[in-house]
Amino acid sequence: MNEFALIKRYFVTPNAQGAGAGRLPHVALGPGDDCALTQSTPQMVQAISADMLVAGQHFFEDTDPEQLGHKALAVNLSDLAAMGATPRSFTLALALPTLDEPWVAAFSKGLLTLASAHNCALIGGDITRGPLTIAITVIGEVPLTQALRRDGAQVGDDLYVSGTLGDAALALRWALQDPKTATVQTSTTVQTRQTVESRMTMPTPRVALGQALRGVATAAMDISDGLAGDLHHLLAASQCGAEVTIDTLPVSPTVATLPVDLRRALAFAGGDDYELLFAAPPQQAARLTHLAAQVGVKITRIGHITDDTALVLRDANGVVIANDYRGFDHFSE
Repeated sequence: MNEFALIKRYFVTPNAQGAGAGRLPHVALGPGDDCALTQSTPQMVQAISADMLVAGQHFFEDTDPEQLGHKALAVNLSDLAAMGATPRSFTLALALPTLDEPWVAAFSKGLLTLASAHNCALIGGDITRGPLTIAITVIGEVPLTQALRRDGAQVGDDLYVSGTLGDAALALRWALQDPKTATVQTSTTVQTRQTVESRMTMPTPRVALGQALRGVATAAMDISDGLAGDLHHLLAASQCGAEVTIDTLPVSPTVATLPVDLRRALAFAGGDDYELLFAAPPQQAARLTHLAAQVGVKITRIGHITDDTALVLRDANGVVIANDYRGFDHFSE
């Protein structure tokens, strides 16, 4: 099977929503030509983001391909969620070391199942031979004046995160056979372990929550490299500081059983959570509670924005603790 036959069989299919009978209305021309053609909606701007996943760097080479297909798109949809954008289309560039058709079939299933759930059409891309690498560019739409950005946080705003933090980082430690987490791994049920591991392998992009935050949140971003690092990005963009009560960070029952230092490290600096971090005025608290209930996503207030430029951490008793935490950085030394 050659490259073009592979694309036609596994990526230009009805559930790709970019071609054939399943083509979404905004796709004027999908895969097969030099470019795709899409139609923009009046009064909307495009939100565009790209992410690359490299075997051995972002995922284990023996990762289940269906889960990998899901995650490859999910991490991109999470960026759209952070802007309050509605997913519309995406492109896929895929490098494969060999043509393993069962692997491609499973990868395609995971990828396109999530795409269909968000009405996000695969409109083009490329497949080549090389070290296993997945590069996706996702395109969404959002009203210009309602786009959630990193630079809008105001002094006095409350800080929130969605969902729970730390499970993906714990699952990675299990996969790496970390002795510090071995006890909790062996003492939990199979179902509990699978739940924790799914947070790493099949994250849930908070698209509905991001859209609900339009006109309510003053700033937002997704948590991919760990709250410790990503919060710094939001504060730098907004030119402000924050105080965070580290012991209020929401964690799962499994992470909650860990020693306090390890729990804090996983929740604050673990990474791969793909939850939303956002700021909002205190007077929006009741509305936020209502919106979160509507979309079925838990949100937790973790601190507030200050007029300083520092990030101050406090424990459950309000005592300031050392901030030695760092988010993930591909090129850290």
